[in-house]
This record gives sequence, C-alpha cells and structure tokens, in this order.
Amino acid sequence: MAPTGAMGTSRAPDTLPYIPIRDELETETSEAQDETFDLCLPLLSVESAELELAGQPEGKVYARGLPKLERQRHVAFLKGALGTLPSAFVAVDASRPWLFYWTLMGLQLLGQDVSSYRARLLSTLTPMQNADGGFGGGHGHLSHCATSYAVVLSLAMVGGEAALGLVDLPSLWRWLGQLKQPDGGFTLTVGGEEDVRGAYCAMVMIDLLRLPLELPSGSPARRHDGDTFATGLAEYLSRCQTFDGGVSGSPDAEAHGAYAFCALACLSMMGHPREMLPRSFNVPRLISWLSARQNGPEGGFSGRTNKLVDGCYSHWVGGCWPLIEAALERSPSRAPMDLYSREGLIRYILCCCQDHRGGLRDKPGKRPDAYHTCYTLAGLSSAQHCYWIEQPVAAGLETRSSPAFWWAGSSSSSSSSSSSSSPEETESDADTSTFRREEDQVALMHPIFVLPWGVAERTRSYFEALPRVDTSTAATSSRPKRGSGALGEEGITHALR
Repeated sequence: MAPTGAMGTSRAPDTLPYIPIRDELETETSEAQDETFDLCLPLLSVESAELELAGQPEGKVYARGLPKLERQRHVAFLKGALGTLPSAFVAVDASRPWLFYWTLMGLQLLGQDVSSYRARLLSTLTPMQNADGGFGGGHGHLSHCATSYAVVLSLAMVGGEAALGLVDLPSLWRWLGQLKQPDGGFTLTVGGEEDVRGAYCAMVMIDLLRLPLELPSGSPARRHDGDTFATGLAEYLSRCQTFDGGVSGSPDAEAHGAYAFCALACLSMMGHPREMLPRSFNVPRLISWLSARQNGPEGGFSGRTNKLVDGCYSHWVGGCWPLIEAALERSPSRAPMDLYSREGLIRYILCCCQDHRGGLRDKPGKRPDAYHTCYTLAGLSSAQHCYWIEQPVAAGLETRSSPAFWWAGSSSSSSSSSSSSSPEETESDADTSTFRREEDQVALMHPIFVLPWGVAERTRSYFEALPRVDTSTAATSSRPKRGSGALGEEGITHALR
C-alpha cells in the first residue's frame, strides 16, 4: 500500500522502487517524515526532464538527474567560516576548536591546501592549552577531551613543526590518565560525563601522538588494577551495545550512529577488526541496526531509530561500513563489499544536501553549516572510496604497532571490475559511471582518524622521531624542544600541497 498523507495523496512517485511501510496512525513523527518526503523527492526524481537544483537559475539538467558537486561554492563557504563571524556565534564560543577542524577538514576534502592557516591557528590555539596539557573549547575554559581531539587534528592538518610542537606531550599524557576510568571507559573532563566519545577522542590522540599506552601513576584506573589505556575498554564498549544491535554512548542508553562509529573505531585501533569486533559485539545485529539507518527513498542515513535523514550521518553511520567490511573480510580485498547503497547515499548528498549558496546541510529546508559540510563531505569520501587492511609485515609496517596504520584505500571505481563483458556500455554501467564522475570526487580520508589521507601517517612519523615520553619521569619532564625531530616542517607539510 502506497504511503498517504493527511489528504490521502501519494507521497512517493510511482517511479521510485521503494515504498515506505506506513500505518494509518498520524503522529508528529509521521508528519515530519511526510514533510521530508515532500522536500526530498522532487530533488531525487530521475524521471523529470524539468529537474533543477533548487535555487540555481541556470536550470541545468544533469545525467540521470544527478547534480554536480558545487566545489567552489562549498570552498567559499568554508573559507568564510574561518573569517569574522556574526555576533550570534558567541553562543558556540566553547566549540571554536571544532569550527577549525570542520572547516579545515572540509577544505582538504575539496582539494584545498590549508597550510596557509597555520600561523592564525597557532595564535588562536596557544592560549587554549592549559597547564594540565589538555585544550579547552575557548580561552580560559577547562580542558575537554573532545576539543583537545579537535585541536590535535587541526594541528595535524596545517602541519609543520611549530604546529605539532605546540602539544605538551608529557602533560597531555598525564591528563588523559585522569580521564581513564576503572570500568574501562573515559570521561570527557576530569570528574565529568563518561561515554564512548571520550574513549574515541582519547585513543585517537594517544595513537596519533604516539603517547605511551601505560597509564600514569595518578590515574583512577591505575588505582583499580588498570595498567594501560586499553585495559577494560573493549569490555566497556561491549556493554554499550543495545538490545536492538546498535551502540549507545554509555551502557543502557539509546543506540546512536555517532556512538557506533566511535566504538568501532576504538576497537579498530586496538586490533584487526576481524578479531576485535566479533569479540565485543554481536556483529549481525549491529549490521541489521546500521542497515536500518539508511532511509528510503531518500538514500541518506538517520542517526537513531524513528528519526529523519540527516546529512551528517553520511559519515557517522556511513563511516561504520568500512570497519564492518574489514571485520567480514577473510582476505585483503580491494573491491567494495557494498553492504549499503553507496549510490543512494551519493544521490542524497548531491541532490538534497547542497545549498546553492555554498555549504552542505542536514536536509532540504535547513541552513548549511561547517559541521554538516564537513561530515557530509566525509560521508561522500567514504562512499566514493574503498578500504582494506594490508598485512603488517608484508606492507613493511611491523615497526608501527598500531593497527590504525595498517589501512590502505583507493577510489571504489578503480577497485571494482566492470560487471559487463561487452565493450558497449550498458544502461546499468552508465548509471554506475554517473556516480563516479571525476569532477564530483573528493579526497580520500583515513577511515579511523577522519583526516585526509597521509596526514595521520606523517603526523605519527613526526612523533616517532621524537624521544618517547618517559613514563618514569613524566611528572617533571618538559615538552620536547621544537626542531628535535628528524622530520622538519617541509616533511610534515608535503602532503598538504
């Protein structure tokens, strides 16, 4: 039975193969879903010869109704976000490091060099580093694990010895030790809330900066027989899987797509996903829950059960699939497994998430912002590329103990073989090639660190060249001198050109 609205009219054109299952009970949720259908379906239709990208006066009609990626408009939007902001942005003053990360990451995904922002970034971030080693959300703010993560990733993207040398490694290591809890999880601030965001942000910083896995002596977890940052973490994450297969922020809470990504990425930093994920999660149930997040007929993802599609979950849910695929593979493969509809997600992003003024958004009718621009582009990158894990020894990675650096990736179009043996392009081939247009491609990113490809590796190499934090004297040691590493500024910024 086709879905009907309040007046009994069809909500989905007959050309769409997917008809949502609906009952006759009208609720606030069903009305919001109907409104979303009404906004999205005209933009997603592939039959209309009159298709126009909303707000574009040119009225261009693209192959199979798929608009191009408005790259330059999005670049201009993100560059504007790094300039002077309206006074209303004082409300997000505590999120300034996140604004830096979202904009810099978005620009690099669009192929921009961000090293020119290094001096400004350092000038702004230096006062945000507290004596305990962590970074606050603004000047004078308490150290917070999430904003510290955003700072570290932003510094990695602009690169250079001055940027990477800003981090006080011994102090940051001790401060992270204060966040590690006896139950295996992490709080976001000392004495603050505990959830999987803290675990993911902390483990990324530990891995990227090559901090010791050994816990500082003053850690609360150390006093309860914990000896490393990884102690009890897999068990804590396991307790966060919900009855429906998803992952919640903390045990006995509601499943959420962003928490699922954080948990899967944490486990993938601790070992091969093929070993770690089945050990902590019921993987079939998790796959079922993640699959249910791709909404039809829109093609995008929602973050929770009974919620609307949202562009940011292109990453938070879409980014789970490479990690799931690695857990299911029995041998390294360069062909995408396609456990979700990549083409459906790409169509939703290009048709529904682009604002004609620049920037990407949650859904039609919403305003674009740096957050949605960053994570929607990250989801587009994940959909356009495939990932696999190289065998550590064979790939020459035996000196890097972290499994996060075992990954490799490439464009999904170059990794998959043609399904047609005929030299003539079939209609199916043409439809697939529409989603692989070169002008719509964004940069490859790391599936765990959510950094442009190569940035994590070069950052880790910089810190590998420094003396390791001395766990026996860290309480009195000072940060390494800038310039003491084997790699200079040129070596770190090479990937950013």
